[in-house]
Amino acid sequence: MTGVPSMLDCGNGRTLAYEHSAGHSPEIVFLGGYASDMTGSKAVFLEAHARRLGQAFTRFDYRGHGQSPGVFEEHVISEWRDDVLAVLDHVVQGPFVLVGSSMGGWLMLLAGLVRRERLRGLVGIAAAPDFTQRLMEPGLSDAQRIELAQKGRILMPSAYGDPVPLRQGFLDDGRNNLLLGSVIEIDRPVHLLHGQLDPDVPWETSIDLAAALRSPHVTVELVKDGDHRLSRDEDLRRIGHAVDRILDACL
Repeated sequence: MTGVPSMLDCGNGRTLAYEHSAGHSPEIVFLGGYASDMTGSKAVFLEAHARRLGQAFTRFDYRGHGQSPGVFEEHVISEWRDDVLAVLDHVVQGPFVLVGSSMGGWLMLLAGLVRRERLRGLVGIAAAPDFTQRLMEPGLSDAQRIELAQKGRILMPSAYGDPVPLRQGFLDDGRNNLLLGSVIEIDRPVHLLHGQLDPDVPWETSIDLAAALRSPHVTVELVKDGDHRLSRDEDLRRIGHAVDRILDACL
């Protein structure tokens, strides 16, 4: 990991911080979760894993995350999908494998659908497609709903740090990007890992996702004592093996 990341100029004053290492194709691209950044344990582990394999690798921060400019609460799923596409189009060379954690698992599907011709496979880590409708909205209390309607913004408690701001526009945009209600037209190999003690995204979400994907090559790996982050040493090894499996399927 370098001290200062590279910056991608996306135009219109938008820049994204990223780290890229050269290597063989297909390139491994890590997509982090909601309010996380590219310095997390899974991103750093996968970078080292890719180097050992000699594979090209990229990790980056969505706008409003980590070292990328922007105000977190002002952005929505559609914009973060566009950030993924910008990195795929201007940093990543050739075919790629997307590894998405939590919200990154939603974004990998959205971006993979747009760039299907270069997509070679997916690895989901507690993937959370449609979480705005399936998890956020049903979890709101009556008081939160009233405050959101009146003020357009609330603070959501987080088990991982400070409360996270939530705006009504974020929920509205999420509805425009729902995937699990129909067939997801991705035909590449997919490996989904999910902890059965995940308190944030039910493990059944990965079962639903596997059923929705058109690909016949989908593996769901449940970790009975795994949490949402899946960042213990044994979990990181599982993730590495999953990436290896998808890379082998690309041969």
